[in-house]
Amino acid sequence: MKVYKTIKEVKSYRANLKDLAFVPTMGALHTGHLSLIELAKEKPVAVSIFVNPLQFNDKSDFEKYPRDVERDLKKLQGVDFVFVPEPEEILGERLTKVSVADISTKLEGKFRPGHFDGVSTIVATLFNIIEPTDVWFGEKDFQQVVLIEQMVRDLKFNINIHRAPIVREASGLALSSRNERLSDNGKSEAASISKGLFKMREAALKGEKNIEKLKQIYRDLCTLEIEYIEVVDELTLDPITSVASKSRALTAVWCDGVRLIDNVSLYA
Repeated sequence: MKVYKTIKEVKSYRANLKDLAFVPTMGALHTGHLSLIELAKEKPVAVSIFVNPLQFNDKSDFEKYPRDVERDLKKLQGVDFVFVPEPEEILGERLTKVSVADISTKLEGKFRPGHFDGVSTIVATLFNIIEPTDVWFGEKDFQQVVLIEQMVRDLKFNINIHRAPIVREASGLALSSRNERLSDNGKSEAASISKGLFKMREAALKGEKNIEKLKQIYRDLCTLEIEYIEVVDELTLDPITSVASKSRALTAVWCDGVRLIDNVSLYA
């Protein structure tokens, strides 16, 4: 496995490949990341490790984000190369940004202004550097996947975006790098997020279509500070008034001072 820190090294290696799958990460790798890499392995695979400062609207959150590149590299198996750039290699002067209108201002965008502009700007930059044919994202960051798919369509990237289902701990807690910052008690309480979401799904599959009733099911079961619980159309991410095909519940909560997100589909 090769580890590259410069764009020049990546471009030189990439020139010898026809197809290349890519899994962008911010490090603190867990089983969810590794599952994406396994899915991508039908083709040569590149992984990036870059904690993107542009997507943090809270400086302290950026500073607290877990970083251990050496540990991450030890977890990677069967990867062709890992791109671990220094910030200046990616950011430069950064006078240009990529902004996906509408999608970027809903849900997470409402509570984290500028977050998705930071995501789309750096993901587009990585796409231009690595030139993947296929890219894998997990559905835990559901809004992010929808946003990237829109960006790829709009900017005419010749890239296939693949979605992978959420990987969860035995308790139901969605795997996230942020989970490293939770206490044991916090992890236990955070399991109530998925408990509430799964109960919403169960009720929807049994025929409950009233959105407010479904949200109340979640509020009754989630024991944490809820920032939002919304039910939206999966394609537009717009709120809906009654459950229909392609409906999804998305939530953000606070636990141990850590912000966690999760989601679940409300259809079979």
